Amino acid sequence: MIGSCDNCDSVRIAYVDGKCSDCCGIGMREHGDQVEYAPHDMGIGGGDYISFAYCLDCGRIQGTFPLPKTEIEGAKDEA
Repeated sequence: MIGSCDNCDSVRIAYVDGKCSDCCGIGMREHGDQVEYAPHDMGIGGGDYISFAYCLDCGRIQGTFPLPKTEIEGAKDEA
């Protein structure tokens, strides 16, 4: 478990876990929408599962950011 927020040091951290059975919707402004498995490279879980923590005070998703270019971004750039 995360002790305190990466951004504001609050201890009000909420944990989100869910199973989406290949029906995860992800949208990015310039890269459109996809509905399939949760992406492994966006910091929110992967495959059939969504799992992340966020701060209830500042709203920041916990983890190491920025992330490298995602598969969704790369797939759009190659088209």
